[in-house]
Amino acid sequence: MQNTDTVLMIRPAAFTYNAETAVNNLFQVAGNAENAQQKALKEFDDFVDELKANNINVLVINDTPEPHTPDSIFPNNWVSFHENKTMVLYPMFAKNRRAERKQHVKDFITLNFKLANIIDLTYFENDNLFLEGTGSMVLDRENKIAYACLSERTNKKVLKVFCDKMIYTPCCFSAKDKNGKDIYHTNVMMCVADKYVVICLESISDKNEKHELEATIKNTGKKIIEITQKQMNQFAGNMLQIKNRVNDTILIMSRQAYNCLSTYQLETLITFNRVISVDLFSIETNGGGSARCMIAEVF
Repeated sequence: MQNTDTVLMIRPAAFTYNAETAVNNLFQVAGNAENAQQKALKEFDDFVDELKANNINVLVINDTPEPHTPDSIFPNNWVSFHENKTMVLYPMFAKNRRAERKQHVKDFITLNFKLANIIDLTYFENDNLFLEGTGSMVLDRENKIAYACLSERTNKKVLKVFCDKMIYTPCCFSAKDKNGKDIYHTNVMMCVADKYVVICLESISDKNEKHELEATIKNTGKKIIEITQKQMNQFAGNMLQIKNRVNDTILIMSRQAYNCLSTYQLETLITFNRVISVDLFSIETNGGGSARCMIAEVF
């Protein structure tokens, strides 16, 4: 099953620009943090309301002011859930992001989810090796493929351990921004849906890697919908497809991402699913993440 109708989201308590993550997240913009918490809270609540209005089951946990976790709004980086009742915990690059694994969140998960297995990869933090969940990996859950653009936050060794334990096939490649820097997370440059893949192939300079990646996607029978580097920078790759309680397929994205799409791209996406968008500009600017980053899918 590629999609779920249930998502977990963390309501922020102290959202702001995070200098610890900005060292390799070039989507963050310094100097825009004025009233960041207040703005992020409104964007978050409006996002939750929109999801609920579309018959999506949203589980919300309130973050706590202490310990200070400015990026708690992006839970998909430290935890993922899977159909076989497995939860995976991931090693995080920024030390203040490791504190997002708060006891009250774990207690909520234990109380509300029927877990059969927990895979804890956080020990890799001791060796400075990282894999930041479904930010570092974009999962084709039906075909058991883990797409990953390698970076300081996405280590090949840790990826292999995840794939061995979850019986996934890794598909690794290098992706760069317009300045030649590693793209920090795979989920800002590609989105895997049930019948298509949105991807910034322009960011992959190695012709062999690009060819192998395209071939892998095409072998799954999914249509490739390309976006440009400019569109990627406006979070057009940071989308998530889910199904709601009445089995409608819906693609979720930010308003910024929606507005940058061409008529052809949007019309193509609408042939596959409904599209909803919400304003997340303050979260995107300060946090360097968008709609997909804010959602932990629950299977």
